[in-house]
Amino acid sequence: MSHRTVADVMTRNVATASPEASLKTVARSLNDNGVSALPVVDTRRHPIGIVSEADLLRRQAGLPDTEGRDPMHTATPGDRASMGARTAGDLMSTPVLTARPEWGIVETARFLHERGVKRLPVVDETGTLVGIVSRTDLLRPMLRNDDAIRDEIVDDVLGRTLRMTPGGVAVAVSEGVVSLSGRVEERSAIPVVERLCRSVDGVVSVDQSLGYAVDDLSPVADPHDARH
Repeated sequence: MSHRTVADVMTRNVATASPEASLKTVARSLNDNGVSALPVVDTRRHPIGIVSEADLLRRQAGLPDTEGRDPMHTATPGDRASMGARTAGDLMSTPVLTARPEWGIVETARFLHERGVKRLPVVDETGTLVGIVSRTDLLRPMLRNDDAIRDEIVDDVLGRTLRMTPGGVAVAVSEGVVSLSGRVEERSAIPVVERLCRSVDGVVSVDQSLGYAVDDLSPVADPHDARH
């Protein structure tokens, strides 16, 4: 079995900003590339921060309005720093959180959720930017069609991994929900089958009504104890 990694779903052609880039340049790059944030990188393409649309809007919100009202006197120290920013380096959020290409989809999604961020620059072993991964990217495995999910379960999970007899377990998939029926040889195999099916990319849930030939979980397994 193989599982998708960050390298499989990340955007590789990443729009970036230098610390010296003007805020006009940042805004133009965000618009031209259709993105909501840019990694700020040094001369070695090492991410040193993130500058986003929200950062630019926060700065704009701190400017005097058309009636001359200045919000500066009620601003926090952090807001005052943003309002005075002129470059990406002035405005960027630091420190920057990053991901690695080999990270799994699940662990990366969990990391994003726990840290409360929407995207992560992806770096290689030298710390060099090689991509960026977003919440939307991590949802791509959910878009796998049902036939592809079923084929992986039948061929990889039941066939190559568990080496089960073909046709012993019937597999149906609808909208990512896997239904398993039929019979396995040993009762202890049922939770294993279910767990491995759940781990397949694109699976939403697993329903099973599997029977077994041998109850190997009882104190004394009876080879004639065929169920279902």
